Amino acid sequence: MARVTTAVLKEKKQKGEKITMLTAYDYATAMLLEQAGIDVALVGDSVGNVVLGFENTLAVTMDDMVHHTKAVVRGVKNTMVVADMPFLSYHVSIPDSVRNAGRLIQEGGAQAVKLEGGQERVEVIKAILDAEIPVMGHIGLTPQSVHQFGGFKVQGRDLETAKRLIEDAKALERAGVFSIVLEGVPAALAKRITGEITVPTIGIGAGPDCDGQVLVINDMLGLTQGHVPKFVKKFANLHPQMLEAVKAYIDEVNAGTFPAEEHCYSINEEIIEKLY
Repeated sequence: MARVTTAVLKEKKQKGEKITMLTAYDYATAMLLEQAGIDVALVGDSVGNVVLGFENTLAVTMDDMVHHTKAVVRGVKNTMVVADMPFLSYHVSIPDSVRNAGRLIQEGGAQAVKLEGGQERVEVIKAILDAEIPVMGHIGLTPQSVHQFGGFKVQGRDLETAKRLIEDAKALERAGVFSIVLEGVPAALAKRITGEITVPTIGIGAGPDCDGQVLVINDMLGLTQGHVPKFVKKFANLHPQMLEAVKAYIDEVNAGTFPAEEHCYSINEEIIEKLY
């Protein structure tokens, strides 16, 4: 597997080849994704929900993102690493936005950053690009805007918002993003957007016609408890397997059957005798 870059992703769209992306938040998962041949590992601010135990992504800080990005970068060689810019890291001022994006590249080791928003983020995106930092856009259902949206709702179902999403995508393309995540968008609208822009689209709850797909790895492995979005397919159901393994461990420790002889280190009996 050759090193995945922004140019590789653009070439995939031109050739009609799909782009694969999954989230990763730690070294071990990153290694697994690389071994499997994933194109992009996204260090998502979804780390707040699935790893740190927050209700949503809004509590995630820059320090959190740098910490987890470092871990993921250590686990890959050829997989591209994109790091999310968390809430308020690109909302206050353009200098702060550039500085924070720079941290994810310089300290975290990511190859690119992702931030949410459409036309209202163009100036910030241009400034980050001027600092030689590649940017992935993200429009549609943008989780950092959960309170503004009044919940996690599909976006673009009426004429006005559908037109707005098309305009947002084209504005991000003009600004210079190398790809755009489309989240929670009707499939037909996502297909229309994908066909009208030259940069790759990566869908999550946006149908099969995007240039690529992304899911939260905890969701697709069946580790997430409680509600999961409609667009999630569980490619495995690891939670019950892990639960049974932990219960079996507890039972064997309590019964004294673990550790068994094959799990123990030996020592010359004469040495033990001389201790008494």
